[in-house]
Amino acid sequence: MVQTVNLGGSAKEVNVSRVGMGLGMLTSLGPDGPSEEQAFEVIKASVDAVPAGSKMLLNSAQFYGPKQGTENLEMLARFFERHPGYADKVFLCVKGGTKPNTFHIDTSPEGLRASVELCNSALRGTKTIDLFQIARVVRSTPLSEQMKILQGFVQEGLIGHIGLSESSEKSVREYNEHAPIAAVEIEVSPWSYEDETKNVISACAELGIAIIAYSPLGHGFLTGQMGKLDDKDWRNNLSRFKGEHATNNLKLVEALKKVAENKGISPAQLCLAWVQSLGERIIPIPCSTKTSRMVENVNTSDIKLTDDEHAQIERILEEYPVSGGRYFDAAAFELHLWG
Repeated sequence: MVQTVNLGGSAKEVNVSRVGMGLGMLTSLGPDGPSEEQAFEVIKASVDAVPAGSKMLLNSAQFYGPKQGTENLEMLARFFERHPGYADKVFLCVKGGTKPNTFHIDTSPEGLRASVELCNSALRGTKTIDLFQIARVVRSTPLSEQMKILQGFVQEGLIGHIGLSESSEKSVREYNEHAPIAAVEIEVSPWSYEDETKNVISACAELGIAIIAYSPLGHGFLTGQMGKLDDKDWRNNLSRFKGEHATNNLKLVEALKKVAENKGISPAQLCLAWVQSLGERIIPIPCSTKTSRMVENVNTSDIKLTDDEHAQIERILEEYPVSGGRYFDAAAFELHLWG
């Protein structure tokens, strides 16, 4: 049976699936991505897998379109128009705080309002924004003022709860001083488990904040099923998929595959189970365009790792450290990581 967990902060009474679903891949690739019918089928199946009384956590954003537009939210609006009964079965997370059709962060009062209104407009009243997340931490507007603005949106009924994305431990603590944070989204996987990842996980556990773990399968690399990427595949730009970095990282994947084989599960299931094991409120959000694969992902909440398996994975991470930066070998501050 699919396991569930309560979120944190102001959403501590909200019960969601232990494994959620990231939606970016469903629209960000444009015509090279899945058809809308295929996307609807995957979303519906993931929601159907969750026990009655709980919600499937779906993760979207203002900028999950081919040109960083609202296509993902518009797709969701069409899904909920076709399946109106599913709106109450979903806890919808939306990252925003960016200028329209860009990834330029704007957390000014005017920028945040424009972002929230744009996202709600794209949803066309079919679904409330249950969790609005500031996509990146930028301090041009004081954090206290950002939180005051977002609290106002909650009171207006524009959003349900407040969340963060790519936030450092320091910023998590600062934001949470001004209003309760329900969830923080960070990258967590066997190849994204750096010191600051651990710091944020620890701080959120202390403060009772849920963690939404994006890219738990390393953009697909950790599944052990990566073939040659199509020339148009955006992952060709990621440093960990290139040349010597990719060769080194395959050693990590092969070692994890052996642990998975011994347990009788897939490498993807192993990674998802490991991410969940890092804390009781850590919710991985894999994405898949295949219905059977997504349902399998959601059901990994039943898989428990033994102490020996944890020790094996820890040794593997020490022996085969990840090679290459998380994105494009740019400095973290340039990408607003760990803001």
